[in-house]
Amino acid sequence: MGNSSKDNSTTDSDTSSGDTPPSNSSLYSDGEKVLAYHGPRIYEAKVQKAELRKKEWRYFVHYLGWNKNWDEWVGVDRLMKHNEENVMKQQALDKKQGVDKNTKSGRSTQTKPKSSTDAKGDKEDLKNNVSKGKKRKNDAAVEKGNVSTEKLVKIQIPSTLRKQLIDDWDFVTQQDKVVKLPRLPTVDEILTKYLEYRSKKDGMVADSVGEILKGIRCYFDKALAVMLLYKKERKQYNETIVDNVSPSTIYGAEHLLRLFVKLPELLAYVNIEEETLTRLQQILLDFLKFLQKNQSTFFLTAYDGTKSTEGKGKGKDD
Repeated sequence: MGNSSKDNSTTDSDTSSGDTPPSNSSLYSDGEKVLAYHGPRIYEAKVQKAELRKKEWRYFVHYLGWNKNWDEWVGVDRLMKHNEENVMKQQALDKKQGVDKNTKSGRSTQTKPKSSTDAKGDKEDLKNNVSKGKKRKNDAAVEKGNVSTEKLVKIQIPSTLRKQLIDDWDFVTQQDKVVKLPRLPTVDEILTKYLEYRSKKDGMVADSVGEILKGIRCYFDKALAVMLLYKKERKQYNETIVDNVSPSTIYGAEHLLRLFVKLPELLAYVNIEEETLTRLQQILLDFLKFLQKNQSTFFLTAYDGTKSTEGKGKGKDD
C-alpha cells in the first residue's frame, strides 16, 4: 500500500502532484490540525512547523495518537484541511482497509495508526493481524521478529498510484465490479518489461534487480489469495486459478499495486542487511515510478460491470 520515509526529501518531490501553493504563502500554519496521507490512508495530524525549501513549502507533522518517532516532513500534496468534507473522505478510505476482513486490510505495519474513527475496526485488526496490534503497543518493534521500524522497507507510493488504489477499491467494493481476467499485460509481463526498461536505461542489469523481480513475482503468487483480494473477488479467483496456474500469469497491474501496500509488512520478518535493504528500497521505488509512467497502459480505467453477487462464470465475483 504505501509508506514514507522519515527523511523523504527526495521521495516527496518525486510524487508531488503539482498542487504546491505560491512560494510566498504557506497553506498550513504552525499548530494547525490537518489530515495527512500516509500510503493509501489518511490520518489526523498536527503541523509542528513549516519551512520554505527550494520554492516549495514543507511541513513537519505529528500524527495524533502516535509516537513522535513517526513525525516527518511532508509536502503539501500529502496534506488536506481538517474539515467535514475531508473527514468524510477519510472515513470512506477507512473502508478500503476491508480488502477482506478474513485476511485484513491493505495497511502495512509501517503505516500510521488509525484515527479515533477507526476504533471499532481495531479490535478485528488485532485478531487477524497481530503485528498491527503490536505496532500500536510498541513503536520500536514488530511483533515476533522484534524488528526495528527503522529497518523496515519504506515505500512511498506516488500520488497518482494512490488514487489508482482508491479507484480500485471503489470499483470492487462500491460498484460490484471486478477486473476482467486474464489481464494484459500480466504481472509476469510487467516485470519483464521493467527488466527490459532497466537494461536499456543502464546498459546492463545487475543480478540484484533480476533477483528482486523474481522475489516480487513469488510474493505476489503467494500473497494474492491470502491478503490481496477483496471478498467479492474470491469466487473469480477460485474459478480462474486452477491446475496450479500461477496468478502472476493471469492477474495484472491492479492487483500487483496492492502488493506494494503490503510489502513492508511481508518483508518485516526477512533478515536483510542494511546495504541490501537500501538497494531493495531504491529498486522498489524505481519500479513504482515505472508503473506510474506506464499507468495509462498498465491499468484498466473501467472494470467488468457484471454484478458480482450473481457470479455467472469466470471474471465474475461472489
